[in-house]
Amino acid sequence: MTITKDMSIVDVVQQYPQTVQVFRNYGMGCLGCAAARFENIEQGAAAHGIDVTALIDDLNKAVNA
Repeated sequence: MTITKDMSIVDVVQQYPQTVQVFRNYGMGCLGCAAARFENIEQGAAAHGIDVTALIDDLNKAVNA
């Protein structure tokens, strides 16, 4: 697994730009907001009521595609 739930949202997007669409598909379109700068993926998913396991799976699929 490349991406984990404890990784920073901003770091993931910067390192793997192909993940932007995955975050948007899950309703996390606020990648430029202040919270995205300090929240990890698990925290962001919890704030949006998103299943973090499914999100991580999809992010890794995008990275490994």
